[in-house]
Amino acid sequence: MLKVFHHPFSASSRFVRLITAEYGIQSEFVVERPWERRREFLLMNPAGTLPVLSENGGPPICGPGPIMEYIDETRGYAMAERRLMPNHAEIRAEVRRLVEWFLGKFEGEVTGYLVNEKIYKLEMPRDAGGGAPDSAVLRAARANIKHHLKYVGYLAGTRDWLAGPKLSFADLAAAATLSCADYLGEVPWEDDEQAKHWYSRVKSRPSFRPILADRLLAMPPASHYADLDF
Repeated sequence: MLKVFHHPFSASSRFVRLITAEYGIQSEFVVERPWERRREFLLMNPAGTLPVLSENGGPPICGPGPIMEYIDETRGYAMAERRLMPNHAEIRAEVRRLVEWFLGKFEGEVTGYLVNEKIYKLEMPRDAGGGAPDSAVLRAARANIKHHLKYVGYLAGTRDWLAGPKLSFADLAAAATLSCADYLGEVPWEDDEQAKHWYSRVKSRPSFRPILADRLLAMPPASHYADLDF
């Protein structure tokens, strides 16, 4: 069994949750609050970042990229047409590029700010950085998301799926990242119909149901968050 240390509103953690659901892997998910810097967690991942995976008590695998590769290398061969990593080398490279784009660049310029300011700060004590959100940071994230959404729309409008002809890890990475912002009502879907239509397709998959069920008591989701026809 896989054991995954995650946070429900970490985009990279949601990415791993979607992978395990798409591949039908029995997994245990343990909520970790990285700002607490638990000694046991830091011994697994000195970087103190999420997610971290361990299989049957084996060594920790840290970060969404290595976890993606590990799961695909150990299970992908058995998935046949449902494999999330394409067979063609050039498309595989494109999948990896887009996964890095959405979980690195998009997360770093948009979702990471939104989640930290509007969710994590609610859970953090003040001495760990908790408190009211920074309006200047939120303004920057809201400006940045427009450019990223346009790029998603471009990809969705020129390909069957974001990286090519089939659903891939790239789609899951993008959807995981956008879903965090969407929970907060921070995605201007009216700006790009192509991006909205693509997200609706991914959002309608059975693997997405647990993501749509996530709730934060102190902050309920946007009214359309779990609506498949939004």
